[in-house]
Amino acid sequence: MARVRTAVLLSGRGSNLKSLIAAATAADFPAEIALVLSNVENAGGLEVARAAGIPAVAISHRDFESRESFDRAIDAALREANIALVCEAGFMRIHSDWFARVWEGKLLNIHPSLLPAFKGIRVHQQALDAGVKISGCTVHFIVAELDSGPIIAQASVPVLPGDTAETLAARVLEKEHKLYPHALQLVAEGKVKLENGRAVFV
Repeated sequence: MARVRTAVLLSGRGSNLKSLIAAATAADFPAEIALVLSNVENAGGLEVARAAGIPAVAISHRDFESRESFDRAIDAALREANIALVCEAGFMRIHSDWFARVWEGKLLNIHPSLLPAFKGIRVHQQALDAGVKISGCTVHFIVAELDSGPIIAQASVPVLPGDTAETLAARVLEKEHKLYPHALQLVAEGKVKLENGRAVFV
């Protein structure tokens, strides 16, 4: 089985990267984590990748004059590594419209809420402030509009009395680690595709 060469883009410690790497060690998993890119030179996720024998590269956004010029450098690195799918996992940069178009249907993100609720940042505090009883996480295709791409998969958790943003985040993160490999598997196997602005399951 030819596995789909997949890159992970991140800015932080790489906890979701760990779950993707672990899933990809299974012989029947349809994707291979072939490259990790970060905009932060000392991101912990880069060391996670290197420890697993995965090429890891830092490309600082600070070295570029515009969002698109940075994205073009990311694009070049992805193409050089023959990447077919991209998973963003805590990548704290908003892409240019150009990048979203070029990688449309091949670009996944995980967000720590049940989209379309609570987009952007400080998501868990948003959920607590709204008084919701259920929160969770979403894997979606990335489109030009922030946190608005078609949904591939979701998982929910209860919001408990006395929760803080930190305790809720920890509960959601456990779900993220299971949901992201599942969503990547669906896309890599061709069971879900982005067509005409919708996630179509086949």
